[in-house]
Amino acid sequence: MGLPRIACAFLLALCCCYRRATGVPGEAEQPTPELVEVEVGSTALLRCPLDSSSNLSHVDWFVIHKEKQTLIFRVRQGQGQSEPGQYHDRLSLQGPGASLVLTQVIPHDDRVFLCQSKRPRAQEHRIQLRVYKAPEEPTIHISTNGISVNNHELEEIATCVGRNGYPFPQVIWYKNRRPLKEEKNRIHIQSSQIVESSGLYTLKSILKAQLAKEDKDAQFYCELNYRLPSGNHMKESREVTVPVFYPAEKLWLEVEPVGMLKEGDRVEIRCLSDGNPAPHFTINKKNPRTGEMEEQETPDNGILVLEPAQKQHSGVYQCQGLDLEDITSLSSDTEKLLVNYVSDVRVSPAAPEGQEGGSLTLTCEAESNQALAFQWLREKTGQVLEEGPTLQLLSLKREAGGGYRCVASVPSVPGLNHTQLVNVAIFGPPWMAFKERKMWVKEDTMQNLSCEASGYPRPSISWNVNGTASEQEQDPQRVLSTVNVLVTPELLETSVQCTASNSLGRNITTIFLNQVGLTTLTPDSSTPAGPSTSTVSPHARANSTSTERKLPEQESKGVVIVAVIVCILVLAVLGAVLYFLYKKGKLPCGRSGKQEMARNTSI
Repeated sequence: MGLPRIACAFLLALCCCYRRATGVPGEAEQPTPELVEVEVGSTALLRCPLDSSSNLSHVDWFVIHKEKQTLIFRVRQGQGQSEPGQYHDRLSLQGPGASLVLTQVIPHDDRVFLCQSKRPRAQEHRIQLRVYKAPEEPTIHISTNGISVNNHELEEIATCVGRNGYPFPQVIWYKNRRPLKEEKNRIHIQSSQIVESSGLYTLKSILKAQLAKEDKDAQFYCELNYRLPSGNHMKESREVTVPVFYPAEKLWLEVEPVGMLKEGDRVEIRCLSDGNPAPHFTINKKNPRTGEMEEQETPDNGILVLEPAQKQHSGVYQCQGLDLEDITSLSSDTEKLLVNYVSDVRVSPAAPEGQEGGSLTLTCEAESNQALAFQWLREKTGQVLEEGPTLQLLSLKREAGGGYRCVASVPSVPGLNHTQLVNVAIFGPPWMAFKERKMWVKEDTMQNLSCEASGYPRPSISWNVNGTASEQEQDPQRVLSTVNVLVTPELLETSVQCTASNSLGRNITTIFLNQVGLTTLTPDSSTPAGPSTSTVSPHARANSTSTERKLPEQESKGVVIVAVIVCILVLAVLGAVLYFLYKKGKLPCGRSGKQEMARNTSI
């Protein structure tokens, strides 16, 4: 056994002597290489600082990869020559000497470069070229299936990818800004690298973990740490939230809008839970007669819409949920829903009637679950007449007839009110707005004539001419009648009468038809048929029996114009006569003349 050991030691010593003699250094004698750091795509300076006493006119450059030296460049008498290969077009001399410039650095250039001179003695200088490339912004993708807290195995949370970096970066995973570390049966990080054809690395890291309910809002992201010549750097991905599935532990009801509800509102009753996904919901309402909960129809899972809400929707509601994963059932606390209402607004008497000069008392009542306030309005004007449930109408006149509206409202619930309209009838014979009217018409044309009357009982209207007549009920005490007639010479010479009658009397309106002349009509003379076309005050003619007829307005204006012209002519003639007498001296002027005229006047 001793002889082989002596032989091995002898051979080792012989090998070392051979290395020293040939200039190939041994592993133990290799000096620390000079470190040069560059980024991919940039230019690297490879210096060859050999002893100035050496002959730099004969230098060789080698690249060492996997302990194999490959000649890449020669320097002879200050001239450089590249050897064929991957460095042929990228190496050149840098000034005098043997230093080289390497352009367009790629990841494969991350090697040891050696400059060597053998004359007059062997010298060499090693350079460790380090190449760097920052990776792209990391991308992160979450698991689309979601994570169930009931699964006790590690599940894939998210995947982080960092592309085109060199060397491959280090990845750190974070949850809520806190770094994650490997933890048995809880957290596992699986990373792999892919070498691209360019020599760059793509990093893929998968985070696997077991999550709890508290992680439903957790923010996950990954961080890539890498180095450049300028120092250490890092890039972060966006934050993501992973779907976490967990069973519900509690159910509750939510009602919108919040606050006091009223009839007519749109009310939503929603069933909510703290589980994900939400269980299958049913909403039940307590039957007030039997006391049992009855399921309500809900087109959307857990949402009951009451539109419009009514008083019968008031009651006790409860939500039930069924978890389809573990087939467990939960129930919420009961919720009491109150829909405030006003209903059955009624006025007594329902059809009030009165005599002129008499009085009436109207009383309003309504049903509600809250305290009520009442108000009386005049229907045609909207005027507030009384605050309270009772309205008294004293010293009734014909004008007091018509609509009155009772408004029943709940002051504590804004917008909650209902109304009831009642019509007051005042007994009396027909009343017509005009006793006489006139209209400008054209002969041989069809003309619509109208007549309006009011009274109680509601009157009916008849005409003394042939034509197509129609009646329209304006309200319970007023009627409007229209007749379509042909304007004939006979109608122009006579007149048209409409007669309104009821059980208490009758009244007549006379319509005079005037033919349109060649002169232009004034707006007053061409007004349409109706109460506003009368040339007589409606109050003066309303129900009188006078048949007096005034001149047409056009004729009265002509008389005034003629009178004015005559007066002007008389004044002109009188002025001319006075001027003539003055010129002839027949007209005394001055003080003496005035005195003489005064004496003559006194005589």
